Amino acid sequence: VVFMGDSITEGWSQLYPKYFGQRGYVNRGISGQTTPQMLIRFKPDVIDLNPSAVVILAGTNDIAGNTGPSNIKMITDNIFSMSHLAKVYGIKVVLSSILPVYEYEWAKEIKDVLSIILDINRKLKEFAISNNMDYLDYYSSVVDAKGGLIKDYSSDGVHPNIKGYEIMSDLAEEVLVRILDS
Repeated sequence: VVFMGDSITEGWSQLYPKYFGQRGYVNRGISGQTTPQMLIRFKPDVIDLNPSAVVILAGTNDIAGNTGPSNIKMITDNIFSMSHLAKVYGIKVVLSSILPVYEYEWAKEIKDVLSIILDINRKLKEFAISNNMDYLDYYSSVVDAKGGLIKDYSSDGVHPNIKGYEIMSDLAEEVLVRILDS
């Protein structure tokens, strides 16, 4: 299994390494990356490793404008393209919800983050269902009453801490055990 993503994925192996180490999962998270950058590296970082499954967690840096302005269609099109590539190569796809974020500390000018994340997550779930892929809903388990990441699960409101990764690991494992045994 390959986990494809940005700093949230990259930090997972650093803060909670036992999840990856015990299972032999491969972490291909690169801090700061946006979906077009991930799409470019999808072949060498995922397909060439010939995994049984890929868990894609992407889009939060696009919303924050890390590589320039983007919109919901651009973000979802890139994620959908990674998904289609995986399916062509016989790799099972798990599309992950974007984690809740109230505000990006480095991009406070981005408005309406909550509704953008909810809209993208809705589109990802619909796409997964209509294309016989799995949707992994981290969002619902870590969101607070204001639409941000629960404080106990993050130190900065964007990136999970160990408690956050423990929850994410349990959720991911539920899906992976089911799809890898089928």
